[in-house]
Amino acid sequence: MIELLVATRNRHKTREIQHILGPEIIVRDLADTEVPEIRETGTSFEENAKLKALAASRQLPALVIADDSGLEVDALGGAPGIYSARYAGANATDRDKIDKLLRELARVRATGDGRRARFRCVVALACNGDLLGIFEGTVEGRITDTARGDSGFGYDPIFVPDGFQQTFGELPMEVKNNISHRAKAIRAVAEKLKRLEFGG
Repeated sequence: MIELLVATRNRHKTREIQHILGPEIIVRDLADTEVPEIRETGTSFEENAKLKALAASRQLPALVIADDSGLEVDALGGAPGIYSARYAGANATDRDKIDKLLRELARVRATGDGRRARFRCVVALACNGDLLGIFEGTVEGRITDTARGDSGFGYDPIFVPDGFQQTFGELPMEVKNNISHRAKAIRAVAEKLKRLEFGG
């Protein structure tokens, strides 16, 4: 049985990763550890993921993954991007972030292709301060005019993935966790873990 530590205190993210990986891998996070908050000071998703994974793996004897993910909106020049979590301020709620994003799209009068967007996720895998791999996943879609659905978290209620009519906030978790940016990156991590386990 493989144990994996996710360098996060976001229980939504931990549950989602556990759901994607299934019961063969035990997923824990930093919520019950003494590891101090790891600040995201990088200038890209990859830099932030590596920074968090390496920092946590130096302090805890475990296989560690860290992800940095966010929403890139074409009409906003790729914003909020790496600042997705802090887009509306340090203590903003998901609702605050969604409201700000929709206000910004209204301000630039974004319609049609201007509402094209993608979720991007980069995951770093580390152990004992050594980087074992970088994995990336993206899902293309568009931003709705209003929030719909109360499943998921973050910007899920305003993102409709290509090929669907429902937002991530409306889609069943099984569907989201099959097509999402994080699912794609985490499945690539799982393949790497299997190779490590069997000496590949």
